[in-house]
Amino acid sequence: MMLSIVEIDRGTPAVLSDRQVTLEIDGRSIRVPEGTSVMRAASQAGVNIPKLCATDMLDAFGSCRLCLVEIEGRKGYPASCTTSVAEGMKVSTQTPKLAEIRRGVMELYISDHPLDCLTCPANGHCELQDMAGVVGLREVRYGYDGANHVLAKTRTGTDNPHFSAKDESNPYFTFDPSKCIVCSRCVRACDEVQGTFALTIQGRGFDSKVAASQDNPFLDSECVSCGACVQACPTATLSEKSLIERGQAEHSVVTTCAYCGVGCSFRAEMQGEEIVRMVPNKDGQANHGHSCVKGRFAIGYATHPDRIHTPMIRQKITDPWRIASWDEAIAHVASEFKRLQQQYGKFSVGGITSSRCTNEETYLVQKLVRAGFGNNNVDTCARVCHSPTGYGLKATLGESAGTQDFDSVEYTDVMLVIGANPTDAHPVFGSQMKRRLRAGAKLIVVDPRRIDLVRTPHVKADYHLKLRPGTNVAVLDALAHVIVTEGWVNEAFVASRCEQPAFEKWRAFVAQEKHSPEAMEEETGVPAAMIRGAARLYATGGNAAIYYGLGVTEHSQGSTAVMAIANLAMATGNIGREGVGVNPLRGQNNVQGSCDMGSFPHEFPGYRHVSDATVRASFEQAWGVPLHDEPGLRIPNMFEAAIDGQFKGLYIEGEDIAQSDPNTQHVTAALEAMECVVVQDLFLNETAKYAHVFLPGCSFLEKDGTFTNAERRVSRVRKVMEPRSGHADWEVTQRLANAMGYPMNYRHPSEIMDEIARLTPTFRGVSFDKIDRLGSIQWPCNEEHPAGTPVMHVDEFVRGKGRFMLTEYVPTSEKVNSAYPLILTTGRILSQYNVGAQTRRTANVMWHDEDRLEIHPHDAEERGISEGDWVGIESRAGQTVLRASISERMQPGVVYTTFHFPGSGANVITTENSDWATNCPEYKVTAVQVTRVNQPSQWQKRYQAFSQAQQALLDAAETP
Repeated sequence: MMLSIVEIDRGTPAVLSDRQVTLEIDGRSIRVPEGTSVMRAASQAGVNIPKLCATDMLDAFGSCRLCLVEIEGRKGYPASCTTSVAEGMKVSTQTPKLAEIRRGVMELYISDHPLDCLTCPANGHCELQDMAGVVGLREVRYGYDGANHVLAKTRTGTDNPHFSAKDESNPYFTFDPSKCIVCSRCVRACDEVQGTFALTIQGRGFDSKVAASQDNPFLDSECVSCGACVQACPTATLSEKSLIERGQAEHSVVTTCAYCGVGCSFRAEMQGEEIVRMVPNKDGQANHGHSCVKGRFAIGYATHPDRIHTPMIRQKITDPWRIASWDEAIAHVASEFKRLQQQYGKFSVGGITSSRCTNEETYLVQKLVRAGFGNNNVDTCARVCHSPTGYGLKATLGESAGTQDFDSVEYTDVMLVIGANPTDAHPVFGSQMKRRLRAGAKLIVVDPRRIDLVRTPHVKADYHLKLRPGTNVAVLDALAHVIVTEGWVNEAFVASRCEQPAFEKWRAFVAQEKHSPEAMEEETGVPAAMIRGAARLYATGGNAAIYYGLGVTEHSQGSTAVMAIANLAMATGNIGREGVGVNPLRGQNNVQGSCDMGSFPHEFPGYRHVSDATVRASFEQAWGVPLHDEPGLRIPNMFEAAIDGQFKGLYIEGEDIAQSDPNTQHVTAALEAMECVVVQDLFLNETAKYAHVFLPGCSFLEKDGTFTNAERRVSRVRKVMEPRSGHADWEVTQRLANAMGYPMNYRHPSEIMDEIARLTPTFRGVSFDKIDRLGSIQWPCNEEHPAGTPVMHVDEFVRGKGRFMLTEYVPTSEKVNSAYPLILTTGRILSQYNVGAQTRRTANVMWHDEDRLEIHPHDAEERGISEGDWVGIESRAGQTVLRASISERMQPGVVYTTFHFPGSGANVITTENSDWATNCPEYKVTAVQVTRVNQPSQWQKRYQAFSQAQQALLDAAETP
């Protein structure tokens, strides 16, 4: 019998037969695939069977005994959620006997449940309440005292577990055991959807209860606060504190999360313009109703008192801020930029777009720079994270983006995760990966640190290649060596899909003995046998997919490593179908979109070079001005030119380069050398301390537009409240363009997207109306692919034939020695996001309130360092002080920190070493020394003094 994979609501596959069966439900004939549950079949027939433990997000469980049915010819009353249909089956869902059983079952549930419905936070959306009505329960004969309170003793005489105190330890939700019906939906959601296995059912019968970890408070347990348990709870046992405090929402708006590159869809539930809660959208095509602690709960920053709502101006950064009107602020910026261009030349100013802003906002900023400023001095934060992805994938495959959608992982047999930590940086997709791994997929992790995926509940990596930082290319070439020399190349795929001369050169190149695992072992630190085993698994284990992150791109050989990854996929034929491919995990919510929209100085929207006369002519005709044909300055070039006195003005929308870019002291020196720095953002961030004009920005809740996630999915961002500053971000850019003398007259972001579609081939078929109809669209979307493209390079590569690139391993110039014997690498943590401007202003600080230095016990003991000690970290670029965290996740000789808190100075010590092709900084390899200290670094002392002075200037701000 042929089997097929059919998607169910949460995105995980249910194996159903191609064979159709006909059955009768309550006298209605229905035809469904064999393997369908009776409950699902009934639902398709328009019959809703009462249920409590069943939900479309979880596997069938059959414990609540409400969904019982009668089946002709069968004894008893089977649960419809766990019973499969059969040909000729006759099912009755409503009979007097079923009604009697359901009322009896419901009476037992209610006997252990408080009847405080009028004051319960779930009143109005309580499934227990709904089902009591559905089954016609009108009285409860036992289980309560006269005051309708739960009895303190159970029928067995033990203390009633439901009579214990409410757990309010978690900052975002409460656990009230008195309302628990022990349906286990929360436990199953934690297991099946999130994959943390933090909850369990303790005890039996009336003594059973839900417990977190070893009966700990939720905050102290293994719970990661993803909200899956809250989402699954049918009562008010698990409730959002915001819902308890504010009451029920009166309307909702579907929008897209503004945190990581997964691009989760949420339903913002509102009371007027006040958010009650964020609920993951089950129809969300990237998240299928799941969420993480940031997207679901960490939204308080949008209304935080630190937000600046009015424009501010000052002549020098040592002057107090002066509050200004929008008209004055825009006129001042335009006047200053015109003055600078007249005095220093038209190339003396530029702009930086944001990966946190919408596609439409980003498009307008690059258009302002190219058409309004008259140069190509525009760049984006993708420069410092994923620019090597664009370069490497464009050179090999022909398109600067990942090849698959997220759901493709459900068909993957082997995952190779290199330089990425999905459970922390892309947690919703990380959970999807774990589900597939628990179902039997194999896992190879290439990372200097033991990330959670290496060993997590019910998941264990088959291979962990614990390489030395900076040796990605050496490991990838060694993997390729094994595939080539042991005969694992998919010759048919390569012959039909790839450039043969380039492949033959590559084959001969990687076959050289110097690339063998044995020859590379001393350099990489990875045992040759491990690399050989991993290479064989990747090449022969079935559908193999590569997922990579900043641990690949943020290196001096970032672009080389991306090309090496593409080489592996092409050589084994693991590209162009579901379950395989090359998948960059983008960091911020719109990194992909900011690149798509032409934010790099050498490319127009759609990754087309500014020197292409035909492309340039199309933009000149649309924009009505001549455009420069030479690439502009990259961000590092802007800094150098500023220090040299040639670059004087910078418009920064939504980025904090003073905290996020490497060698902080060099960045701030460049900012101090400029005469007009304009920052448009939510908060007076680190960069704004060096600004001359501050323009208040909007949170994603105040925006209309689109984001593009890591799988090229373009999703709608919908405004749920009016901009707190009075103007949307795109309107601010438009006003600035008009003041500069370049007219822009859009009335709505949809008109901006229409222009993008007219000028960008891969977006030709994209519009707000189509996204609203389809839910989301994965580009390319055009005449050939009117509904979008989930999987790219199916029949041929975008460039025609795939091109193998030679990937010579060149050791980083950042060397360890006696003065700097350790290697520092950096990354992220689950509860915080990027530079922390958003998450630091939420209760997420309860989990992570400072950046710490993770150090292996051996390195700590050698230096006399104990857990929690203050340690100085010194590099060739600078020094800072952090608290130590001793961790066996590290390997000896390697230390690790995050960069979420500006006062930690993580980027004070990172160097300006960068990728040879794109200038992406080498954040992941910094030679350092670590010593125990008892005072802050000199930089931190200066930082504190400067920050206090800037706060005083802000406090002194006055309206003229």
